[in-house]
Amino acid sequence: MGETSISAKRSVGQLMGNSFLAFVLLGRPVTPDMSAVAKILRARHPDLTTGPDGSGEQQVQAGSPLIRCGNELVAVMSMPAPIPEDRSLWARAATTWPESKAVAARHRGHLIVSMLGKNARPLVAARVTTAVIGALIAAMPECCGVVWAGRVARPSGLWLEMSRHSFAPFPDYPFTLWLDILPFQSDGKIGAITVGLSTFVGREIEFETAKLTLPALIDKVAGLSVYLIEHGNVVKDGDTIGASATERIAVRYRNSEILGGLPVFSCNDDFADSLQ
Repeated sequence: MGETSISAKRSVGQLMGNSFLAFVLLGRPVTPDMSAVAKILRARHPDLTTGPDGSGEQQVQAGSPLIRCGNELVAVMSMPAPIPEDRSLWARAATTWPESKAVAARHRGHLIVSMLGKNARPLVAARVTTAVIGALIAAMPECCGVVWAGRVARPSGLWLEMSRHSFAPFPDYPFTLWLDILPFQSDGKIGAITVGLSTFVGREIEFETAKLTLPALIDKVAGLSVYLIEHGNVVKDGDTIGASATERIAVRYRNSEILGGLPVFSCNDDFADSLQ
């Protein structure tokens, strides 16, 4: 059992950096019983093949750092310490999760969760990792929050509920667990910018408008975000997008002044006015 565990952990160390990394915050350090997690995962997603990796002995399964979800393996490693402090992360989280800073301050351990392998589509990795995190939360009352890809923080209760839809068809999977959409104002216009979309397609969306209401703008950014998550980076510099000629949106590749120079799809809806 010792050699198997060492080998598995070595594989985890080699491969975890190749996919999404998520942190599950724990009120106290604890190692999950992966056999129990596998049972919950199977119950929540009965169409998938699930189980710990290994020869099948119960005691090896319970302590395994790997769990199978469908055709993929996911690594889960328990860390007896808080995650590194990130004030900007928790400032963003507090806008929709008021208790987030208190949860961050009092957690004492965390789990690192990541799908293994280099070549999976980002959406596949996100779906699988999300499903496993949901099962971990269901199995472990110590879970108090989730930090996705180092950028987006959500309460464990919300993740538990929304992760049931990890494998729902487009556009109904829980993409709002994976990115924030933050409003801003600029030169008499309103805008919204994503945080987390670049994990999927290499860029965030930065959308400014003088026409749309804020709810309509958020819906527009959410719709474009989930489209890009589904199809990949299919929007090129200089493209226009929209449902009709009067709704065309111009897209340029730029570096964001709001997000410290990060690459963005810079969008505006002034393009249609130039056609009239």
